[in-house]
Amino acid sequence: MSRLQVVSGKGGTGKTTVAAALALALAAEGKRTLLVEVEGRQGIAQLFGTEALPYEERKIAVAPGGGEVYALAIDAELALLDYLQMFYKLGAAGRALRKLGAIDFATTVAPGVRDVLLTGKACEAVRRKDRSGRFVYDHVVMDAPPTGRVTRFLNVNDEVAGLARMGPVHHQAQSVMRVIKSPETAVHLVTLLEEMPVQETADGVEELRAAGLPVGNVLVNMVRPRLLDDDAVRAASAGGARADAGGAVRAPSGDRRADVARALAAAGVGGAEQLVDPLFEQAAEHARRVELEREQREALAKLRVPMYELPLLGGGVDLAGLYHLARELRRDLGVSDA
Repeated sequence: MSRLQVVSGKGGTGKTTVAAALALALAAEGKRTLLVEVEGRQGIAQLFGTEALPYEERKIAVAPGGGEVYALAIDAELALLDYLQMFYKLGAAGRALRKLGAIDFATTVAPGVRDVLLTGKACEAVRRKDRSGRFVYDHVVMDAPPTGRVTRFLNVNDEVAGLARMGPVHHQAQSVMRVIKSPETAVHLVTLLEEMPVQETADGVEELRAAGLPVGNVLVNMVRPRLLDDDAVRAASAGGARADAGGAVRAPSGDRRADVARALAAAGVGGAEQLVDPLFEQAAEHARRVELEREQREALAKLRVPMYELPLLGGGVDLAGLYHLARELRRDLGVSDA
């Protein structure tokens, strides 16, 4: 597994949830993971039920086997203060610049520099070692911007080329790109089995490849359970029609509807006659959904990227749900316990 795991996806696909579950999955069995947020939404704090994350690394969860998950909400202004102190030793002068609004001005008018600061902080955590020479974090998971912006966000070297062709900013951008374009990094895209997210995922994979950025996996989130087998889907797709032994589809007979009504009544369901048509309609709707998902799976398969599916959590995403998704990811991705 790559040490820097970047998670992106179209808005609404649950990329923050998947990033959090991935951090838990990678931290199991005594390992340590840093979960990084770069958009200032405090989505990680909400998922784990903690107070808003400060600009410091804070432990937020314990994974199975004693592993630890730390989290960091990177603030571009504070990261720039760190940067100014690191390269220019400004100290109090840097803080004075912030009070004057110069720091906010710099990160706003130069978005390329902002992205260098955000990605640079994550890459520093990837490279950081303790006094014994071991990496402080086994993995760093970044909850990155949405698919439509992630390539530009990660490709910071090109972004700052017109701003700084030499000097500390230029060298910092090159240092970031050495990590991001290395085997240490994988960029995962989260999607749903729906047309727009799948198309955006396909576009994202193409953009990442064109930029020479390492594509990881496609993670299909919120997959609904399949309630009907293939024969039932074929029958229900025509609004309750059924297939005969030769494969021909025939409209449901009155006898068939009567059979369903009798079965409902035998089960103690009141008003069985009035429920038959709505049940057939729901079955047909489910069948259409199954067909749509089949088409989207085929579209994703054409991307030639490993694809894994995560189940829809009927009760919504809470801490228990995150641990459940983490178990699914460990099994699907083959994360070693060693």
